[in-house]
Amino acid sequence: MENYEVIGDIGTGSFGSVTKIRRKTDGKILVWKEIDYGEMNDKEKQQVVTEVNILRELHHPSIVRYYDRIIDKRAAKIFIVMEFCENGDMSHVIRRCKRENDPMPEDLIWKIFMQIVLALYECHKRKEGKILHRDLKPANIFLDANMNVKLGDFGLSRVMGSESVYAHTHVGTPYYMSPEQIVESHYNEKSDIWSLGCLLYEIVALSPPFEATNKPQLETKIRQGSFQRIPRTYSDELQRVISWMLCSEPSQRPDVEELLNLPQVSLRLREKRLREIQASIRKKEEELKKKEEEIKKIEDENAAKETELNDREAKIAEFENNERMKTHQIQI
Repeated sequence: MENYEVIGDIGTGSFGSVTKIRRKTDGKILVWKEIDYGEMNDKEKQQVVTEVNILRELHHPSIVRYYDRIIDKRAAKIFIVMEFCENGDMSHVIRRCKRENDPMPEDLIWKIFMQIVLALYECHKRKEGKILHRDLKPANIFLDANMNVKLGDFGLSRVMGSESVYAHTHVGTPYYMSPEQIVESHYNEKSDIWSLGCLLYEIVALSPPFEATNKPQLETKIRQGSFQRIPRTYSDELQRVISWMLCSEPSQRPDVEELLNLPQVSLRLREKRLREIQASIRKKEEELKKKEEEIKKIEDENAAKETELNDREAKIAEFENNERMKTHQIQI
């Protein structure tokens, strides 16, 4: 605790409040999620442990970065220190777009979608066991200063071992739950794909694909899988991708690899990799230039020292020569 300085409250996440903090060693701005586990039941405590363990294992540019955890046993609290995302979460962005009647441009939507898919790929394709997020929704998609996606809030996630193909626990947020979760059937990573379809639809249409005044009606609509087309200002390709992810039959939905191979996604992925290569080249060029400047500085310092040494040697030689001449004159 003493290593961090509290700046101010941000809001609430699953199980606790979120606070903006500053790391004293270098001034880096971070956040911590403060979780009071004193009143939790065993299931809730396990969800907290799961989130910490998953965040510690996942290292990806599109996943919220874990830095530290602090346990205060006296207060029965745990503080999870994580990356700070300056632009908040996607739910705030959607509300702002709706309030200002300013839909998000399609190019930005594809960029955000690509980054979410990359984050899910990291989760679904882990060698140590795939991770099902199980609670994909706008509030769990965070955005940094450059509107880059950071997938977070892994409190309901499930690690599936290689021998486990399906999960069956009834968890998640109703608006984004898949039909198989609604009927409490077995499900796999294709359930995350359904939630991603709901999420992408809401980013585009600024409202969820399935809405109702009560839970039974909502569940009926989700099972039927019928939803309105996205606004005509967006492309047919975007509509097709959403419809593909919102297939009622899980086997008919794409997996993360198929989504990464979509033309709009693969194009941006190539552009992203090219930018990363160019940035890496620029960094190496800057490092090389810095080394050249350091070498030149050393050479200049050595040249100055050599000049100074030559001057001193010349003065000594001149002094010795003068002394010899004086001695010679005295002898004469």
